Amino acid sequence: MKPIDENKNPWQQKSDKIAYENNWIRVHHQEVITPGGTEGIYGLIHFKNLAIGIIALDEQNNTWVVGQYRYPLKKYSWEIPEGGGILGIDPLISAKRELLEECGIEAAHWEKILEMDLSNSATDEHAIIFVARELSYTKSEPEETEELQIKKIPFEELYQKVMEGHYQDAITVAGVLKLKLLLTEQL
Repeated sequence: MKPIDENKNPWQQKSDKIAYENNWIRVHHQEVITPGGTEGIYGLIHFKNLAIGIIALDEQNNTWVVGQYRYPLKKYSWEIPEGGGILGIDPLISAKRELLEECGIEAAHWEKILEMDLSNSATDEHAIIFVARELSYTKSEPEETEELQIKKIPFEELYQKVMEGHYQDAITVAGVLKLKLLLTEQL
């Protein structure tokens, strides 16, 4: 078997038309030639923001989750604090803003623990997840479009809920599993 050149794009784009655009996404309709040489179409969703997730940990390893109704899924979802980060701006600035807005928490120590691509078969959305420590508390200031519930829970309980499939949000699952691994390695 011949090795694949990982730097070569085997797709050929014949046309690109913007099918839809708003403040958050742009949907492209593209005519392509596939790596197999057949003609086809591809729908690509470009995200105009980074996806930012934060796991805040206090001295007792408690954390916070945010509950909200997720319109695309038509169901309620419990997640770590998350939001959009403007492309080209330090993601840490966005993480600090989101944690303050959603939970009323500020942190003195921040650590990036994970970067990942979300749904990379259809989107270019990129996520960055931080752990925040040395916390101080103030009043949350959610955006006017948000209706949120906030719960403080032990990190171990959050981990168990992820493992049992109760929490299914991709950023939450990936961030919690990565942090659990990092905490276990520290022992």
